[in-house]
Amino acid sequence: MRLKLEKRQQPSKLMQVVTPIASVLLTMLVGVVVFDLIGIDGQRAVVDIFLTPLLASYKWQDVAVKAAPLVIIALGLSIGNRANVWNIGAEGQYIIGALCAAGIGIAAGTAGGPIVIVSMILAGIVGGSAWAAVPAALKTRFGVNEILSSLMLTYVALQVLSYLVGGPWKDPNGRNFPATAPLLPDQTLPILFPGTTIHLGVAIALVLPFVFWLLMSRSVFGYQIRVVGAAPNAARHGGFDGNETVWLAMLIGGGMAGLAGALEFAGALKAINLGFPSGYGFTAIIVSFLGRLHPIGCLIAGIVLAVTYVGGQVAQTTVHIPNSTAGIFQAMMLFFILASDILVRYRVRLVPSTKAAPQPAAGE
Repeated sequence: MRLKLEKRQQPSKLMQVVTPIASVLLTMLVGVVVFDLIGIDGQRAVVDIFLTPLLASYKWQDVAVKAAPLVIIALGLSIGNRANVWNIGAEGQYIIGALCAAGIGIAAGTAGGPIVIVSMILAGIVGGSAWAAVPAALKTRFGVNEILSSLMLTYVALQVLSYLVGGPWKDPNGRNFPATAPLLPDQTLPILFPGTTIHLGVAIALVLPFVFWLLMSRSVFGYQIRVVGAAPNAARHGGFDGNETVWLAMLIGGGMAGLAGALEFAGALKAINLGFPSGYGFTAIIVSFLGRLHPIGCLIAGIVLAVTYVGGQVAQTTVHIPNSTAGIFQAMMLFFILASDILVRYRVRLVPSTKAAPQPAAGE
């Protein structure tokens, strides 16, 4: 008997739900084994990483603040991924969005209030979209692969950040530390619950998945994205322009990344320094796939990945694991979710082994 993969007529909806959950559980199991092998209490480490942030109520606000940018960026990336437009440069768009928001804050001086806050948010969206427009133009005009161009622009964004916070935007009262001046209290996002760090950006991240769900399931635009991604030839015959789809997908993805950067700047950090790039743009790629490119799935996956961020910090103090452990778990989850995709498209069957027919001897 042998195993055979049989292609399904339609992808299994059950497997689309089960495999992300199985990927998280398998990641936890592998984590226990690996930690035990290197002499660390694996069970406690995995509990601290995956469960403590959910069981300890004082950690919920940290999870919410961490999840907000991941969810927002993943929503934008999921649009492009559904259309087979691969925006890998969300981290750079996130940085540029935050810098554009910071530029508005610096230009406003001592002025504050809703107008300044809204202006910073809009500047972040425009900045992220403008940064994403570069790979969109290169792809539609010259056929340049958007994976490479968007990724390379991330490193350009890092240099722009380094120049601004270490030069013209450096806080004159910052003791020569490369960082912008902190925002004034009336220039920051309002706190939703007094005594916590949960700001308006968290509420925006909770509302946007439902907006994107309506957009993707109840609009012509959502239908266009799905058709272009699933059947490009049929999309052309249906009157959908592939280049237009590339532009829309890239601009939305960049705009969402820029929005996340602006909200992170105005809500959580209130200043930009050289440590502002946090890898949210890259982690959001995992979020989008773990959420099966579905808006509500991205919300759930964003919370899961935020838990690993917060839990990783907890485990650093309890079992003294390295700082990079959370990234390792996130990479394992992505590996397992991509590997399990084969079960979505194929059915595993047990079939009898076929014996090869005997070859006639020479001269017969």
